[in-house]
Amino acid sequence: MKTSDYPALSPYLIVHDGAAAVAFYTEALGAEERYRLVDSATGKIGHAELYVQGQLFMLAGEHPDWAKSPRTLGGTAVKLSLMVEDPDAAFARAVAAGAEALMQPQDQFYGFRCASVRDPFGHEWMLQREIEKVSPEEMQRRWDAMVTGCDAEGKS
Repeated sequence: MKTSDYPALSPYLIVHDGAAAVAFYTEALGAEERYRLVDSATGKIGHAELYVQGQLFMLAGEHPDWAKSPRTLGGTAVKLSLMVEDPDAAFARAVAAGAEALMQPQDQFYGFRCASVRDPFGHEWMLQREIEKVSPEEMQRRWDAMVTGCDAEGKS
């Protein structure tokens, strides 16, 4: 039974500077801000909600006692996958807005065109679009070929 208008699962990012993050995600990803809560003593964002292509994600400024950003932790173990119409354009837009290029746009064995960036707050984003329907069996075959250094037909 659904008792809320919130999705069952939403990313919640911790960032070093909440206001700068909202500005970046608005410029780089076309995010729309739903609302923010600001700590009146510090002016820092305690909570903000944004939509990208109708999908909710939330963020908060870092608070050392309960929420640390990738900057403080020295990296992140999570990648965010954002489906976009044009990965090349999305990549260029994110880099122009201040993201670090991690992987130039390229076609992948699993049937997606994908690029990867690290935003100024340490979060990594995969910007991708499906370009080919690939069955799990074919994907496994391509994966095996890739990791063994063989081509798709099994030749070195």
